[in-house]
Amino acid sequence: MTRYPRDMTGYGGQVPKANWPNDAKIAVQIVLNYEEGGENNVLHGDAASEAFLSEITGAAPWPGQRHWNMETIYEYGSRAGFWRVHQLLQDTPITVYGVATALARAPAQLAAMKHAGWEIASHGLKWIEHKDMTPEEERAQIREAIRLHTEVTGQPPRGWYTGRCSMNTVDLAAEEGDFAYIADSYADDLPYWTKAGGKDQLIMPYTLDCNDMRFAIQAGFTNGDQFESYLKDSFDMLYAEGEAGAPKMLSIGLHCRLIGRPGRAMALKRVLEHFVKHDGVWFATREQIADHWAKEHPPMQRLTPSEMDQPTFVAEFGGIFEHSPWIAEGAYDLELGPTHDNAAGVHNVLARVFRTASAEQRLGVLTAHPDLAGKLAAAGRLTKESTAEQAGAGLDMLTDEERANFTALNEAYTSKFGFPFIIAVKDNTKASILEAFHRRIESDRDTEFAEACRQVERIAELRLTEKFGA
Repeated sequence: MTRYPRDMTGYGGQVPKANWPNDAKIAVQIVLNYEEGGENNVLHGDAASEAFLSEITGAAPWPGQRHWNMETIYEYGSRAGFWRVHQLLQDTPITVYGVATALARAPAQLAAMKHAGWEIASHGLKWIEHKDMTPEEERAQIREAIRLHTEVTGQPPRGWYTGRCSMNTVDLAAEEGDFAYIADSYADDLPYWTKAGGKDQLIMPYTLDCNDMRFAIQAGFTNGDQFESYLKDSFDMLYAEGEAGAPKMLSIGLHCRLIGRPGRAMALKRVLEHFVKHDGVWFATREQIADHWAKEHPPMQRLTPSEMDQPTFVAEFGGIFEHSPWIAEGAYDLELGPTHDNAAGVHNVLARVFRTASAEQRLGVLTAHPDLAGKLAAAGRLTKESTAEQAGAGLDMLTDEERANFTALNEAYTSKFGFPFIIAVKDNTKASILEAFHRRIESDRDTEFAEACRQVERIAELRLTEKFGA
């Protein structure tokens, strides 16, 4: 495998400024999952009963049978839990992940959601696993979910979250729906764009940690205090980052049958009271955040080295290491992916090839570099990168005396080491270059060879930073 499809970098150290409305320090986004009536059940045409996210520890599917205890636990969510949560959140902008078949069986709850002004996004057709479906089967499920959601709520969903998804879900959802966002990701604290379904698709990451589902799994919360403490700590950390100038989004996931129990709902009440004590908190639906992000940070065309063919890759990066396209050729054959589609990623693969090359090959890279303020510069025969770099340090505007000094130093250095003096001039001034010249010429060859190689890598890093920045 020479192409790795996962993006392990994301925004990295260049997190975009969220610019939340009214300079909010944090966006708080609460999701209420409405799944009751859409879970696995032989009444719904499924092969077995539900076994996921309930009060029954170690529940297993019952093939061909209804499960009375499981069914009534889910019914608690629709009959009691929903209304308790609705009472707490009816004045707060939240998003409902509505399973289409569950919404069709919940007219009173649906009316309450609408009256509260909540966003109703799609949570798929049924609350079931999709990992073993063929793409054709899952596509049909998505289409029917959109159709039924539109029929039941009166408008198509602008957000999508399958949850129990497959590797095909995001692409299929992007193809089938005109979604402002897809939430099948847990990869970030901010929205991000990806290519899916042949277009730019906004991803609104969801959460499994700030999620009451942890009341229903073994490595989870056992009482309301744990849930409350975890949500407060998450909020406080993100709020502090927002105060420091890097606002994020806090996603919270709720389920009617879980958080709707009295002992847990009280913890949610205390959490909300903690949030509202702070200034600069934007409570928003996922749709509102998605629309804001699309306006503030629309998708942008950028260099995507991992998607280039070899000739294009070499043409783009073959000159990063001076006159040494073989380094780019070798880098192209490494395991590239979206995580390399930035200056640091390309620099890493280029440097790997350079570092593992023979001493003779690396010497060839060193000798490919021109003398500083030497004859090639005077004749205008440097590469455009070297020309700009030397000019930036003022080496194109030397006095006759300074030029004679550089010439003498170049000749002495090259005569001693067998390669030209190399330094990342963008990190230096004319004075510091001369100081380094005098200091390094006293080194032994092994020390200076290693230093020259480090400088070559640094020059490549600076060139790539400029290239991607442009």
